[in-house]
Amino acid sequence: MLKYNFSGFADEIAPELDAQIATLNEIGVKYMELRSVDKINVGDFTMDFAKEIKSKLDANGIKVSAIGSPIGKIKLTDDFEEHFEKYKHVVELAKLFGTKYIRMFSFYIDKEDDPEQYFDQIIANLKRFLEYAKEQDIVLLHENEKGIYGDTPERCKKIFEQLYCENFRCTYDPANFVQCGCDTAKAFDLLSPYVEYMHIKDARLSDGLVVPPGQGDGQIKTLMEKLSAKNYNGFISLEPHLKKFAGLEALENGENLSVNENAEFDGATAFKLAHKCLSEIIATVK
Repeated sequence: MLKYNFSGFADEIAPELDAQIATLNEIGVKYMELRSVDKINVGDFTMDFAKEIKSKLDANGIKVSAIGSPIGKIKLTDDFEEHFEKYKHVVELAKLFGTKYIRMFSFYIDKEDDPEQYFDQIIANLKRFLEYAKEQDIVLLHENEKGIYGDTPERCKKIFEQLYCENFRCTYDPANFVQCGCDTAKAFDLLSPYVEYMHIKDARLSDGLVVPPGQGDGQIKTLMEKLSAKNYNGFISLEPHLKKFAGLEALENGENLSVNENAEFDGATAFKLAHKCLSEIIATVK
């Protein structure tokens, strides 16, 4: 049986928090995966700004399912200690927003380089994050993302074989695997023991373009059936990527690799469409 709570990256609705809240309440989604507000990335929130956001979310019945942080989305040549300080700040934000989950990544690798040559350094860096997460009672959720070490199912599995525990688990994103040329059902089977949290966006293998859930090659229905078979009880977080939005290029390492810039609808319409398509798929799953 599939038990879940919908969440989503509400910054794709609009930069402004009021607009994000309005759309979430309109469609009955009571959680958000907090990534940005007013075009400010969550990692750059001041505590005062974060408290203002928390107060408004509380007043409108919206909770935070996870911090959609940028942690681990740097190059190995970047200043790790500076990045670690940002990570500690993100941990404090997670506590403020009442979530144990922080989404994170396993470092950008240059396209011309062999990722395996960096495995030991990556694991050492991730262990630093994990040690602090254990001290702070936080759960790190590694997401498969284009261009990082963990962008294929096999490399994700290598990470989890080293680090999987109560404080280090998997956020699974089918569209990102599609854009890396992977079979999402086979990837899920490989990573299923580690999956704690789901992102849902869909994409086409032919050109990598993100499309509404169920209209691409992400095998969204199959994934929902697999979640049901394993009695999944957790968050399903919408990440529509159906409309260009503030901060997109920062998420894709300075590029717009997947979103149709000519999409005619606005962010709220795109978010509601993704929610409708996924809801219809889930309704067919036993």
